[in-house]
Amino acid sequence: MPKQYRQLLGEAVLSRTISAFLALEAIDHVLPVINPDHAGHYDALNLSDPRLLPPVTGGATRQASVLEGLKALGPIRPDYVLIQDAARPLVTPAVIEDVMAALTASDGALPVVPVTDTIKRSLDGSTVAGTEDRNSLFAAQTPQGFRYPQILSAHMRASALPREFTDDAMIAEWAGLKVALTQGSTGNIKITAREDFARAERILAGDNAMETRVGTGFDVHPFEPGRSVWLGGVEIPHDRKLKGHSDADVALHALTDAIYGALGEGDIGQHFPPSDPQWKGAASRVFLEHAAGLVASRGGRIVNLDVTIVCETPRIGGHVPAMRSAIAAACGIGEPRVAIKATTSERLGFTGREEGIVAMASASIELPRQD
Repeated sequence: MPKQYRQLLGEAVLSRTISAFLALEAIDHVLPVINPDHAGHYDALNLSDPRLLPPVTGGATRQASVLEGLKALGPIRPDYVLIQDAARPLVTPAVIEDVMAALTASDGALPVVPVTDTIKRSLDGSTVAGTEDRNSLFAAQTPQGFRYPQILSAHMRASALPREFTDDAMIAEWAGLKVALTQGSTGNIKITAREDFARAERILAGDNAMETRVGTGFDVHPFEPGRSVWLGGVEIPHDRKLKGHSDADVALHALTDAIYGALGEGDIGQHFPPSDPQWKGAASRVFLEHAAGLVASRGGRIVNLDVTIVCETPRIGGHVPAMRSAIAAACGIGEPRVAIKATTSERLGFTGREEGIVAMASASIELPRQD
C-alpha cells in the first residue's frame, strides 16, 4: 500500500492532508496530483467536497508532478497557489494561514523550522571538512505558496533544464523570485519511513493523551487422552490433548487474561464462564479476539504480546512462526509485536512429569488517559 493511502489512526494519510486545506474557508480549490497507478486507491477514499477538483496524473518526479498540477489549474487562473506534500498530513491551519499572509508582500512563502542539530560538511562522506553555522540554516516544509503566474512560468522554464530541483522554493530562487520565510511546525512532519507513522500517531494523539498499561496472564491445563493439542492458535499432533471446557489452548488463555488485565477487565472466566455450554469446545481464538476488540473499542492499541510455554512435550519450536501469525491475525497487529518462547521445567513438577502444560503471558497496550 502506497504511504499516501495507508491508514493513520483510522484515516488515510492523503485524506488527512486534503482535509487540512478544505477546513479553511480561504481555500477555493484543492487539486490532488496522483500516480496513474493509484487511481483505485484514490477512488476508495470517497472524498467529496465542492472545492475538491478531480485528480490529475503526475509525472515521473515530484517536480514533474507539480508542473502537471500547475498546468491543470490553467483554466481557473488562480492568483495564488499552495503546493503541499501529500505525505504531510499534520499541517496546521496556522502554518497554512501564515504562508498565505506572506504572499501579500512576497512572490513566494516557505514554512521553515530552525535546524537544531549541529550540521557537518564532508567532501568524501568519510571525514569532516567543516561545520555549518546552524543559525543561518532552516529545514523547509510545505505548503510552499506562490503567485500562480510566476511559479507556473518558473516551473515551465525549469523543466527544460537537465537538472532536478528538490522543492518549489528552489525553483523560485533560481527564477529570481523573492521567497519569504514563515513559521513552520515541528509537528508538520513528512511521512517517509515506517517509523514516521508511529511518530505521527503520537502527535495526533498528543504526548500526554495516551498511557501505557501492562497486564499478565497465567494458565495451566492437564493432559487427557487425545490426538492433538491446541497451542497459540495452532493444532499440534500429539498423543494426548489438553483438558478444558473450550479447546484448552493454554497459550491463548494466558494471553487473553494478560490483555484483560491491562484493561482492568477481570479475567477470561468472567467474560466466558466455563459453566456456559455455548463455550463448550470453543476455539480460544474467539476469546483473544474479544479481548483485542475491547482494546480497540476504547481507542487503544496493542503494543506487544509475550507468551512463554512450559512443557516437556510436544516440541514447540517448529510451530512458533505459525503461532505468531495466528495470534497477530486474531489481534489485528503485526507479527513483530508477538513473541513466543518455549522452555521445559527440567523434568521438575507436573510439567516435568508430562502431566500438563503451563503458559505465562504479558501484554502491553496503550489507552487514552482517563485521569
